Amino acid sequence: MNLRPGGKQARLRDGWYWSNGIKISQKMNFDEDHPEFPNQPKGIKQVLVERGLWLPDLRMQCKSCEPEATQCCAKRILNLQDDFKEQKSLVQEVIEKAGHLCIFLPKFHCELNPIEFFWGAVKRYLREHCDYTFETLKDNLLTALASVDIKTIRRWEHRMICWIQAYYDGLDAKEAQFRVKEFSSKRYTSHRRIPETLARQFDG
Repeated sequence: MNLRPGGKQARLRDGWYWSNGIKISQKMNFDEDHPEFPNQPKGIKQVLVERGLWLPDLRMQCKSCEPEATQCCAKRILNLQDDFKEQKSLVQEVIEKAGHLCIFLPKFHCELNPIEFFWGAVKRYLREHCDYTFETLKDNLLTALASVDIKTIRRWEHRMICWIQAYYDGLDAKEAQFRVKEFSSKRYTSHRRIPETLARQFDG
């Protein structure tokens, strides 16, 4: 969103806020008969003004917001509103609408994400069956995806559970790695190059 109305910015669905214990619905776009910005996004300032949250000389965004700050900039104030905090991402909404669970894993923790091992196996298959043309890549992709056995995927999941349990038990990264190493009896130099022959050890 921009600070001011109109222009190139996201067109959000209607929001809501609490006022004296009453839940108030709020449009995020002006009406079609608005004299200056017909059917245009309101922008952050107008949204905050309507909620009674706008402060004089408020900046759009801090270079670095303090962790405990609540009114340092317009973006921080808006992000702390209940309707914005509860809003799911489009990816999550699409996945859940299709009847699936959308589970977000911790960033930068490949050991907690079996899909990394899966993609590694798929890419290895593609490297071994390529002539370095885009057409061959497209032709082989579905076969590569189907080449990973479901039992192997489950073993990767078992290894991930071992990592989760180690962290749950309060172990730090090195201690958790040692426990998983004991479990697997092998140490991998890269999550992108785990062979299926070794993955078969993770049958738990």
